[in-house]
Amino acid sequence: MSHAAPAKLKPRHSDRHLRGTTWGSLAAAALACIASAANTATASILEEVVVTANRAEQPIAEVTSNIAVLDAAALGLINQTHINEALQRVAGAWISRGNGQEHLTALRSPVLTGAGACGAFLLAQDGIPLRASGFCNVNELFDAHSEQAGGIEIIKGPASVVYGANAMHGMINIRTPAVDARPGLSLEAGPHDYYRTNMTYAQPGWRLDFNGTSDGGYKDDSGFDQQKISLRATGAWLGFDASGGLSLTNLNQETSGFIQGPEVYKDSNLVRANPNPEAFRDSQSARLHVRLERAFSNGKLVLTPYARKTDMTFIQHFLPGQAFEENDHTSLGLQSAWYQDNWLVGADLEGTRGSLREYQPGATVGSAFLVATIPAGDHYDYAVDASTQALFGRYRWELGAATQATLGARWERVHYDYDNRMLSGRSRDDGTACGFGGCRFSRPADREDNFSNLSPQLGLTHEFAGARQLYFNLARGFRAPQTTELYRLQGSQQISDIDVEQLDSLELGLRGGDSSWSYDVSLYGMKKTNFIFRDTESNNVDSGKTSHRGLEMTLSRQLAEQWQANLFWSYAKHTYSNNPALSRNTIEGNDIDTAPRQMGSANLTWQFASASTAELEWIHMGRYFADPENQQPYAGHDLLNLRLILAVSDKTQIFARIMNLTNTRYAERADFAFGNDRYFVGEPASLYLGIRASL
Repeated sequence: MSHAAPAKLKPRHSDRHLRGTTWGSLAAAALACIASAANTATASILEEVVVTANRAEQPIAEVTSNIAVLDAAALGLINQTHINEALQRVAGAWISRGNGQEHLTALRSPVLTGAGACGAFLLAQDGIPLRASGFCNVNELFDAHSEQAGGIEIIKGPASVVYGANAMHGMINIRTPAVDARPGLSLEAGPHDYYRTNMTYAQPGWRLDFNGTSDGGYKDDSGFDQQKISLRATGAWLGFDASGGLSLTNLNQETSGFIQGPEVYKDSNLVRANPNPEAFRDSQSARLHVRLERAFSNGKLVLTPYARKTDMTFIQHFLPGQAFEENDHTSLGLQSAWYQDNWLVGADLEGTRGSLREYQPGATVGSAFLVATIPAGDHYDYAVDASTQALFGRYRWELGAATQATLGARWERVHYDYDNRMLSGRSRDDGTACGFGGCRFSRPADREDNFSNLSPQLGLTHEFAGARQLYFNLARGFRAPQTTELYRLQGSQQISDIDVEQLDSLELGLRGGDSSWSYDVSLYGMKKTNFIFRDTESNNVDSGKTSHRGLEMTLSRQLAEQWQANLFWSYAKHTYSNNPALSRNTIEGNDIDTAPRQMGSANLTWQFASASTAELEWIHMGRYFADPENQQPYAGHDLLNLRLILAVSDKTQIFARIMNLTNTRYAERADFAFGNDRYFVGEPASLYLGIRASL
């Protein structure tokens, strides 16, 4: 099967308000919602164990920032066909679904696009980043084995002290199942020739998980085949407790591009059209890691060596000329940490060899300018040797019987050694000049670049009577420029003189819960400086400043013995703090595009038998702007989903779900570019049926 690429890569940083709601009224409503829960709370939610915030098991009560958890039971009910279906249950998160398995990410942010947008988020599996620093991809979550995850943990806001570059707006960590998790088999079928199987085989000390999916695609000439394998094992080696994993993924996708026209996603005659039947994406990844843990009389040492390799090929169907891109990178790394009393100290090392080639097999079709400036042949061909070194530390101390403080910092250095394997400059690959002043693409000469950053963090937690907890976090996140932002230049730019992006975050939250209630409500404010984007002259620059403020709410209520209701909600305002050259118009104070003020979900669950559950889910996407000038709004949408799990024996379940129960016409993402409204279309009402058996 042939396969696809994402939409136009343009820096997305503007969003404006919808109307009416004030910060004071939102905060008051949030506090009113949790008041009764706070009066009866016990320690249950605070004792929930997470691993992502500190690279080790710890109760949520010790985490000074917001962390969301989707456990195996929740993921089993969701049974996602795309990762965005799971992350809709995280307040302040939006995994914007593209075609097939493609996506764009938002965590306390707009949906970010562009060459380096993915660098704002750290996406990991078992604590190991899916991609090396400097080599991110906007779709990289499809390299994670999330379909059979044992859990997903999401940190919203900077996690840079422990994880470093890219954990700026937040982190998503896919946790593979424990070795002793129950093996089984599931088979599933859905619309447009959708078929999926999940299989697990286990023996004492190890387990193997396999996912295979084939989808004919809702749009014309679209679809994908995907396979994922994860092997996990535990044992002992040289006095260390050892656990490790091997993960392999393959994706072959035929991609459908945007459909264009005002509100065309409502036109039943056009929603299945594919303007880019030639588009495809092929992607493979492999990751291997071993966690070695040993207790000593005065502390615990954890060493995690790892290796990763990725390969990707796709057509840039969203650009004139539709060049092919091949990119890959191979990494070796080591995470190390020492835990002693209230101390955590560590060092991280990583070395990466990456390359990128862009080539166009045929002539450009279009205006005389496009034909002259985008010729056939090689556009870019370069390699980068990259290395990362980091030192970090965190100390936690008691300020009183109920109050604890955490102080941490990380120093990190990223080095790039860039080798241009073509002629430097703006010429064709044979050295001849392009018309109209030169070719679109510009290749810098060989060079080296270094980026260093110090990231501090201060956190506080205070427990009230009844185990209600107030938490406070002041932190800085950062990311180094991505290699494509430095070495894949356009127009007359010969050197990309950009520096590290930084984001300063302040967060205040309240959480607690008991057997009938749980809640987590947080307020945050963030300022980003040195925001990197491509300006109106096609130069990569770092002169952007943005502001991000929001309120997030996660509430859960046991209504009766068999009934439970959950709410995941956010209100946020993401704006430009200066007037960067993203537009020829003044945009300071405007909303960043693709950043709804309100979004969230709610569900009502009925457990009508011991292993049988029905759930009705409501998804709300608020109104947002598709352009920095705030002239092109998308009205938003509301969806209903219905899920059912029916136990037919102790070991066998039948499951079904109807997605988009009301058959609403909507857009997964609205965009405005080149003077056109563009949309990724949401699918109509869809029924999925399957059976799973435990072995």
